[in-house]
Amino acid sequence: MALQVGDKIPIFTAIDSNGNSFEVRDYIGQPMVIYFYPKDDTPGCTIQACTFRDQYEDFKTLGAEVIGISSDSLSSHKKFASRYKLPFILLSDTNKKIRNAFGVPNDFLGLLPGRATYVIDKNGIVQFVFDSTLAKIHITKALKVLKTF
Repeated sequence: MALQVGDKIPIFTAIDSNGNSFEVRDYIGQPMVIYFYPKDDTPGCTIQACTFRDQYEDFKTLGAEVIGISSDSLSSHKKFASRYKLPFILLSDTNKKIRNAFGVPNDFLGLLPGRATYVIDKNGIVQFVFDSTLAKIHITKALKVLKTF
């Protein structure tokens, strides 16, 4: 079942693009923007990542951490983050456990992993969910919600 506004996020562990263990519980206490995307280096995903990059300081000013998640490998994430100078956390979810725990729907008749953004408050509660193939809009909507905290 998909997470909805008011739900507590699942506690999960993953590997980040630097090969370090990431524990979401270490970030509860500050707002988070967790976004799921289909694949590194594809046009829409690159636009989305670069837009998050370009506005990353706006997120940090609001006290929020940005976390991107896809099923790509650690090696793919490392190259993607380096190529586009991404300052935020990228997590590898190769077995899709995190995606499934959030209930992220698939796109294009269920054939491709979906694109969804969750804005989470400092208590780990989902305050906003946005599911759209339009990559750039995720950033604008997430910032707007964070400004209400």
